[in-house]
Amino acid sequence: MSTATFEPPMTAPADLAEVVRRQGFAVADSSWARSKAGAEDLASFASEWDDMPLDPHLKDGGHYRRRRHASFIVDEGSCQLVPRRAHFQPLEYNALHGGMERWFEPMRESLITRPFWSALLTGLSGICSEIGRASPWYVEAHQFRIDTSEGIGRPTPEGAHRDGVDFVALFLITRHAIRGGETRVFDARGPQGIRFTLTEPWSLLLLDDERVIHESTPIQPLRAGESGAAPLGHRDTLVLTYRRNGFQDP
Repeated sequence: MSTATFEPPMTAPADLAEVVRRQGFAVADSSWARSKAGAEDLASFASEWDDMPLDPHLKDGGHYRRRRHASFIVDEGSCQLVPRRAHFQPLEYNALHGGMERWFEPMRESLITRPFWSALLTGLSGICSEIGRASPWYVEAHQFRIDTSEGIGRPTPEGAHRDGVDFVALFLITRHAIRGGETRVFDARGPQGIRFTLTEPWSLLLLDDERVIHESTPIQPLRAGESGAAPLGHRDTLVLTYRRNGFQDP
């Protein structure tokens, strides 16, 4: 029996800033990303998630997460790569992996030098500035592949959390032969919450990190006989965090 999924509440790309201001998050279909690049360019990006190195910092001892990282200073007119640096979160935001410098292999030049990459980051910068009135933005980019090589993969092993930034943008790149991976968004100051599953490649979830807490549920491989069942499933995402006044550092 397949796991039930809930459809995300879609927002028109032109209304993203307004909806985030109103409720703390918004979801858009792939049309926002397609406004920055053609379908062929987007499809070719998916190969950049193949052959990524394992995350060496998982404290649960797992080997289900692969990851690359890069940092940028971005405004609506420019996207500047900064020298390689560690990813850091205080313990108050990440009780599992916070309080330590985590070094990851850098994102490949074959990805971050494409024109689409700059258009993606600067386009989101414009939305963040419309909501939060700040520029430039200090942006960290994270490529994630969560796989089912150990039977289960955890997109957010730290559980429901905030990231300690101003805005978080998550793009689903692909889902392959998995069930689970449900997105959950909760009001940081109350009991309200929503659950849904992103399934369309390049759909976008944009979060006001001060107002909401988020998580993604574990993934498992499809059972034998389910559509798309294969020995190894995975879920690929691109996460971009936007922060005022500098990067998080120890």
